[in-house]
Amino acid sequence: MDPEVSEVRHTVQEALHTLSSSRDGIQISKALTSMKLYLNGVQNTVLPREREEFCKIYFSTFLRCLVNKLSPDWLELLPTGQLEELWDSFFLEGPADQAFLVLMESIIVIAGPSYRLMKMAQVLTKFLKMGRLAELMWEMCQQQVPRGSSLLQETLLNKVVCLPDHLSNQMKEQSPSLFFPQNYFPLLGEEIIQVLQRISDSLRGGLDCSISFLSQIVAKVCIHGRQKEILGVLVPRLMELTQADCIWQRLSWRLVESVPDRGMEAVVSGLIQEASEAKVLSQLLGNLVMKNKKAQFVVTRKFLLLQYRYPTEVLQNLLGYLALDSHRRTLLLQVLKDLLETWGSSSVVKHSPVEQQFYVSKAILICLSHLKESEIEHIREELLTSMMGGVQCHIESSLPQVRHLGMIVAETISSRIHSEGPHLKFQYEENKLTRELLSLVNLKPADASSPASGFPAVPASVIQPSSLSPEGKAHREEEKDKGSASDLDSDDEFVPYDMSRDKELKSTKAPVYIRDCLEALTTSEDVERWEVTLQVLESLIKRSPAATKEVSKELAKVLLHLEEKTSMEGFEMLRQRALVAVTVTDPIQVAQYLTSQFYAMNYSLRQRMDILDVLVLAAQELSSPKSLEEAKILGPSRPDIQLLPAPQTPSLNKVPSEDWRKIVEERIKNKTRRFGKGPSRTDTANGPNKFNSVVGYFFFPLIERFDRPLVTFDLLGDDSLVLGRLVHTVGILMYFAINTTAAVPMGKTLLEFVWALRFHTDAYVRQGLLYSISSVLWSVPAERLLGDLTDELLETRSWLAVVAENDPDEDCRKLAMQALLLMEKLKDKLQIVGS
Repeated sequence: MDPEVSEVRHTVQEALHTLSSSRDGIQISKALTSMKLYLNGVQNTVLPREREEFCKIYFSTFLRCLVNKLSPDWLELLPTGQLEELWDSFFLEGPADQAFLVLMESIIVIAGPSYRLMKMAQVLTKFLKMGRLAELMWEMCQQQVPRGSSLLQETLLNKVVCLPDHLSNQMKEQSPSLFFPQNYFPLLGEEIIQVLQRISDSLRGGLDCSISFLSQIVAKVCIHGRQKEILGVLVPRLMELTQADCIWQRLSWRLVESVPDRGMEAVVSGLIQEASEAKVLSQLLGNLVMKNKKAQFVVTRKFLLLQYRYPTEVLQNLLGYLALDSHRRTLLLQVLKDLLETWGSSSVVKHSPVEQQFYVSKAILICLSHLKESEIEHIREELLTSMMGGVQCHIESSLPQVRHLGMIVAETISSRIHSEGPHLKFQYEENKLTRELLSLVNLKPADASSPASGFPAVPASVIQPSSLSPEGKAHREEEKDKGSASDLDSDDEFVPYDMSRDKELKSTKAPVYIRDCLEALTTSEDVERWEVTLQVLESLIKRSPAATKEVSKELAKVLLHLEEKTSMEGFEMLRQRALVAVTVTDPIQVAQYLTSQFYAMNYSLRQRMDILDVLVLAAQELSSPKSLEEAKILGPSRPDIQLLPAPQTPSLNKVPSEDWRKIVEERIKNKTRRFGKGPSRTDTANGPNKFNSVVGYFFFPLIERFDRPLVTFDLLGDDSLVLGRLVHTVGILMYFAINTTAAVPMGKTLLEFVWALRFHTDAYVRQGLLYSISSVLWSVPAERLLGDLTDELLETRSWLAVVAENDPDEDCRKLAMQALLLMEKLKDKLQIVGS
């Protein structure tokens, strides 16, 4: 046997024997001091081979022996903490990998709180604060060709990453704050930067190192969901170090490229979210998407098509990263094609959430802003084909948000395809969604320095040659002088007349009888008479209910088919209000006519939806009692007379004698202080519910033929928009039927109607179904619900639970939750009443 090796073994055995049997503090101190000679960094005469032998073979065994002897009595064998200091030094000065493993193994096997557990946690805290974790990682990076150390690396990897979990499992609430994930992983990030610095210095000195162990640590931390903690430290430091240093730039790229496939998605996702701009992402990833298929899948598919929870800034950084490099721009074009294919799919439009469609639309607009004119020219035909198919799918949707998405994306594609000619232009209301999309249309492209890329930053018409020459300057001065002279002759200083209450003088006299109105709307060729008739028709109907009932059906028919002859302001509103007034005046006859015409032939979808709107407004007016102010009116005022408002502070000399008392009382009330006065009581509106006796004529005919398609009208087919309006209408009618005798049979019929359509693919229809369920729960008395509709409620409850959890539409999920909560409230109410 080698005599030098035998000497190391003999010394270790003697020290272990002393530690195991002796209680003499001085003898133990000598044994520990002799062992400390074998540690690196200690001034001694031990040969390097002996130190290597000790560290590789005996160091772990010796540390485990120290752990087994650890106790308060044992440490007090020497005064003033000398033995404790020696004990700590073996973990803080010896090989970092073995010391760390022994510390972690000892902590894990300890059962319950104890002195040994607290002591080991204290030593581990010192270990981390002294930067020993960086020493551990540096030792692993120096092993170019590990010899049987793959198991060691895997063990160290697990212990380093899972350290907060192990400590919290053992120490519970007594765990030091350093071991909290929000504190530990930023520390680990700082240690990784230190190791990378040492690797950078080694490379500059001509020495090679491995970076794979650091990549594995970063990958495993990200897999555990701690991307923000560790990458929040790494990304800013790497950006600072890679600005003007090619070695650091290669180190950064190599750190990500060496990540194992199982962790590539987590790391790339974390970097994309932490990067502040596209340039930062390019410095961190380089051309990784061109080399690694997993990274390419994450960047081009998962982030854009499979997930939609990321903010717009992340989309801009991701697509800007693809546009920054000429090699990656081929992926940008492919991404745009994939996005347009998804955007133009009718199945996606029907079944995916609106939020995801909004996300895809934003990605398309950002891609278009990065494309050059030459690239647009290359894929012009594909863009045109995708635009035509996609805009049709979106415009056919029942949801206005989806229609707006289709319109804006189609407008943008059309403007890029035909940059110099006419392009598509739609009309849509401005809201938060449209404003955000339109803000992405004129984004500054990534390659903004190129004059051919993206949209021009400054229009050519803004800068004109004449404005830069002396002649142009003189011309502008001349124009300015002319403008100043014209300002002197201006009449802007005069106060304009108040023409807000002026009325247009018309030679045609307004009709005063209902039959005259009917004749004017059907046979008159006089446009002015036609307009005047429509303006006064509502007031005449309310003033002459008896005369209206004689021709109510004919009048409703004329108004339903009435078309605008001129560009009359407010035509649709006047026509609708007149139809509502006729329906309220003679509800049975008109409701029977309108509900029969809803399923008749030769009506447009607009007319059918007008019928639904009129029925809802009429039901609202019939179910609402008239206010007291309305009841006090003795007679209707003439519609063509406008009274000027009285002054705010009237004088008693200028008011009629019957109003003086009211003014005096009002002044006294305003100047009198009252203590303990409650809120002033107002007379509540009351009266009979006129909707009670006619509700069946509004409700039942609307849903009796919904499943019978016509040649031009199929509610269960392509006309899902009208079906959605129909479902919402019957739900509103159910709501207005509260406290009526027909509420129970209406609720039973409506629940059967909902059950037949519960699996409809259109989200707007499902929203109406869920609203209808809430209307039933609100309008039908709770006792009758549980007595007559028990089976229907049980089936509905189970369906609502499924919708609340699994429906792709967010509004549907919210409505289902509201209906479930309403069911619970009704159940609790019945239990309170029963008790």
